[in-house]
Amino acid sequence: MLNAKKMRDPAIWQTDLDTLMDRISDHYIVDESAYVSELIEVLNADRDDFARIGANTAALVEDVRKMDTAVDTIDELLQQYSLDTHEGLMLMCLAEAMLRIPDKATADALIEDKLGPADWQSHVGKSDSWMVNASTWGLLMTGRVLKMDHPKEGQPANFINRMVNRMGEPVIRRAMYEAMKIMGKQFVLGRDINEALKRSKPLFNKGYTYSYDMLGEAARTRDDAKRYFDDYARAIEQVGKTCKTLSDKTPAPSVSIKLSALHPRYEFGRREQVLAELVDTVIKLVSKARELEVAVTIDAEEVDRLEISLEVFRTVYESEAAKGWGHFGLVVQAYSKRALPVLHYINRLADQQGRRDSTALGQGRLLGYRS
Repeated sequence: MLNAKKMRDPAIWQTDLDTLMDRISDHYIVDESAYVSELIEVLNADRDDFARIGANTAALVEDVRKMDTAVDTIDELLQQYSLDTHEGLMLMCLAEAMLRIPDKATADALIEDKLGPADWQSHVGKSDSWMVNASTWGLLMTGRVLKMDHPKEGQPANFINRMVNRMGEPVIRRAMYEAMKIMGKQFVLGRDINEALKRSKPLFNKGYTYSYDMLGEAARTRDDAKRYFDDYARAIEQVGKTCKTLSDKTPAPSVSIKLSALHPRYEFGRREQVLAELVDTVIKLVSKARELEVAVTIDAEEVDRLEISLEVFRTVYESEAAKGWGHFGLVVQAYSKRALPVLHYINRLADQQGRRDSTALGQGRLLGYRS
């Protein structure tokens, strides 16, 4: 592990890329408590710094909240079911997934799987909001009714349970659809790129911008990968058309792509195959984006794919498709123990290409590089 003194040294990243990659791998198993202590020392911030950052953040949040009061009831719900609870995580998963449920049977199965095991009873009456308490009882009853779908044989209540289940499912399913649509709209900008662009326009006029991220990517076959490639290409085309209509006050929006969506075997064990096939695919998208002046960002993957993601990024970054462009980016997970060594690696990569890196905070992430 790098100690605080070395991490403060501006020349720490000015070594060869292989050495920097080794440091990234070494930090995979670093002791978190010891490493956080080192990072706090590197931060070298005092109470005034934290107060200033907190005040600026609060002012930004307040400005954004003034734009749309419709989020208030959602906030009340999320305050009760926060992401550090089992129930909160289930709600977030369901909010995203329910927007794309194809049929009744799958909807019922998802509701049962996500809501059945949760301890909704512990949240009853814990909020002053009528909406939260009503939602809690709905979730509580949903879990109970759907779990009756698997009663033990031989019990007298089996017939009644099945009857209640048949009567309750359509009502429950419709209620969950409506509730999850409301929540989903807070986290999902649109069902496709055209709907997302349409909902973006009001904030474009105020100088805000977006990086459009396709949810739920997971290529299992080459047909899947081809479909996602076409979707990304289509998104780049549509964003490119939108860029031409924006004012000079609005930063150009970008498209975020996931490497695992573009190759069915995106794993380190297939390293040579991935580098031989996936790099060419990404170069095609980057070339198209460059032609249309649309920035492209490679999204983060699971931690065990970090090294191969960096290899793909480096190969594309050093290709003629990206050289001298300045709009090819990489997401670095700021909460990862390997974030700082990754940024060292990217700094060195940019330095070797004669370009400086820039960093920007995102939602739970750090956009570690946009050349």
